[in-house]
Amino acid sequence: MRDRRFVLLFFAWILAGAAPACSSRMLSDRGGEALQAGSESTEQQYAKLRESMVREQLQARDVKDARVLAAMRKVPRHKFVPKNLADSAYEDYPLPLTLGQTISQPYIVGYMTQALQLRGGERVLEIGTGSGYQAAILAELAAEVYTIEILPELASQARSTLDALGYKNIRIRSGDGYAGWPEAAPFDRIIVTAAPDHIPQPLIDQLKPGGKMIIPVGSVTQELVLVEKNERGISRRSTIPVIFVPMTGQAQRKKGN
Repeated sequence: MRDRRFVLLFFAWILAGAAPACSSRMLSDRGGEALQAGSESTEQQYAKLRESMVREQLQARDVKDARVLAAMRKVPRHKFVPKNLADSAYEDYPLPLTLGQTISQPYIVGYMTQALQLRGGERVLEIGTGSGYQAAILAELAAEVYTIEILPELASQARSTLDALGYKNIRIRSGDGYAGWPEAAPFDRIIVTAAPDHIPQPLIDQLKPGGKMIIPVGSVTQELVLVEKNERGISRRSTIPVIFVPMTGQAQRKKGN
């Protein structure tokens, strides 16, 4: 990943509102792939941007899973961001949503999804629905997706977007994801898109034997941790440094446990 100090500065720049003013120039610098008036429809031009995103941000790095790449070519990321940021949807940085939340940069979405090693029949729990983009990617790759968003307004917006795009295998609820979704457990895979300072025990308990969970962990600094459950117990492996919004609710009340 890029230098963490650069990511922090760049993220602050985005939140300050600089990105929308610069997005047209940034897209124009990509060799004619910007959204321009012409014979192609807007959706065709966005499809080209998705292809560039996959080629330059994912395949050029360490995201190689063909099914993940196909899903990210297909899902219209620009539908999941504020309209004034749509032209920046396929760039290699996070974007702000409402209520202080964010949509992760495409590379992180691809990296975390690949880590789950989805084959098609899994039931997946996502903690932190946000815009719904990660849920849409998961829905392309798994049988069922259960996703929880602590902010009711975001949960409602994500539901509207996913319904409009025709996803039938995603269930959304508004609530505190720290406790998971016990009545639907166990899950083959769990993905967490907000950072607690420890791995919530309820999520470990709701992971099937043979299952995997990818979760950012930390407060001042964070790392993605891959958790695997097998007959011998639980293994944890740190992977890459990341920056996510903190997990709120019960995660903060149990801070340090």
